[in-house]
Amino acid sequence: MLLYEGASDASVRSSRRIFPASTAHAALGVARLRSMTDVLSLPVLVLNRYLVPVQVTTVKRAIVLLYGGVALGIDEAGESYDFDLWRELPVRSSDDAIPIVAGALRVPRVVHLLRYDRTPRVTVRLTRRNLMFRDAHQCQYCGKRPPLRELNIDHVVPRSRGGDDSWENLVTACRACNLGKGWRTPEEANMRLARHPFRPKWTMTAQILLGSGWKFKEWEPFLKIAS
Repeated sequence: MLLYEGASDASVRSSRRIFPASTAHAALGVARLRSMTDVLSLPVLVLNRYLVPVQVTTVKRAIVLLYGGVALGIDEAGESYDFDLWRELPVRSSDDAIPIVAGALRVPRVVHLLRYDRTPRVTVRLTRRNLMFRDAHQCQYCGKRPPLRELNIDHVVPRSRGGDDSWENLVTACRACNLGKGWRTPEEANMRLARHPFRPKWTMTAQILLGSGWKFKEWEPFLKIAS
């Protein structure tokens, strides 16, 4: 994966000293260890050398990149820190933290890769989730936004009439409208589409938010730049 470039095996091995197993077991109970595992899995926004978002990684991987000198941590004010300086930052009540030998380490929300300058090509896969995201989880016939379990994907031109599985022929529809339309076209069913379906060209912002399901205030300045 692109985020692993530049992080040597030596830096990965040496970073294990950040999370010494014996210290963690001595200081934390089993329930607390599960909590730490959850924290290590939290998302961190990754920027290339030009401060453009390229991906979301985990806290565990971000700490390895930071510790190995591959990346800098960025705080909510936009200030950059190498690992030694980041380690000195206080842990506030709003922060997530992980235990280290010297106490606790604030979890970074954003890391800046120092040498990686590429931007990944954005491709939008045709999936149920992405279709509903494109249509804002709104029925394209009646305009309602029912619970997700009440939403279906409708073929504008039914399969039995030669309709295909494509961005231009699939829309989000509530169960009632989907059943009411049946195997007819919208014109035949006298049901008007809110808008014609289209192939989306989402920004990197939408891709990152859709893929991670998270958003932190520290991400906002960089996601705005990418939009």
